[in-house]
Amino acid sequence: MESSGTFRIYNSVVAGKAANQKKLALLIDPDKFGSAAFISHAEKAGVDYFFVGGSLISKGNFAKCVETVKHNTKLPVVIFPGHVDQVSPDADGILFLSLISGRNPENLIGKHVLAAPVLKKMKLEIIPTGYMLIDGGRVTAATYMSNTVPIPHDKSDIASCTALAGEMLGLKLIYMDAGSGAERHISLKMIKEVKKNISVPLIIGGGIRTPEDAYEICKAGADMIVIGTIAEESPELVGQIAKAVHYTYPITHTAT
Repeated sequence: MESSGTFRIYNSVVAGKAANQKKLALLIDPDKFGSAAFISHAEKAGVDYFFVGGSLISKGNFAKCVETVKHNTKLPVVIFPGHVDQVSPDADGILFLSLISGRNPENLIGKHVLAAPVLKKMKLEIIPTGYMLIDGGRVTAATYMSNTVPIPHDKSDIASCTALAGEMLGLKLIYMDAGSGAERHISLKMIKEVKKNISVPLIIGGGIRTPEDAYEICKAGADMIVIGTIAEESPELVGQIAKAVHYTYPITHTAT
């Protein structure tokens, strides 16, 4: 277990950004978690990180899910918390999310105050992350449960200023998310605009369904892609998406 004084996961993301080596994270929803075989398949397919979490966990499977994932992979297991009780000492780290796109103080700092003493005892690698919800064409669980309004799909200027403010506040990553099951991914124009205005690594998730989507989003400026729904529905696509993220997939066109 890495202590809170080391930054193995964060440093690997920063190193990837510096070398233009894009990363792929697979988000595991504990309520939909399949099996150890699924984890093994994803690792062999080329996933770089496993994220675990969800906006609503109704079956009480969070701790068991983290434990199972950790025991079946050598890759970093990172908590992507949807609630203050989504913590586990079995994980390697946690994205300490501050929902900077919303105006709900509970998701900016309130829940963090409750979680901080628990996390300190667990000695997880804490990665301060500016979390931004972007309109993906439908109301997602993250939007509903956070009681916030996502940034409009075509408002690249708002997204850019929000991300820049997050970096200025000291947040180490910016994570823009269209949400689980989004009808469309974040626009390439928005990704490019945000990328131009921040220096910290940029993570993009939500609505990514094809290798072409992943390739174009990486070309637009994402340092890491997060997939979830498509991996649950079509596990065979994970390997193709991993190759696209790592620029080894046979796609010849470039992002526009």
